[in-house]
Amino acid sequence: MKAHHRLLIVSSALLVLLAVFSLYLRPSFLVTLADQLWACF
Repeated sequence: MKAHHRLLIVSSALLVLLAVFSLYLRPSFLVTLADQLWACF
């Protein structure tokens, strides 16, 4: 059970990382992110 629980956590973390990294392939997302970053200053 413990190994199954750890596998579930690792696969969930990898899925979240893959989703975040896929956003960086969209240029419009990068422009929006840069605009939001510059709005802080």
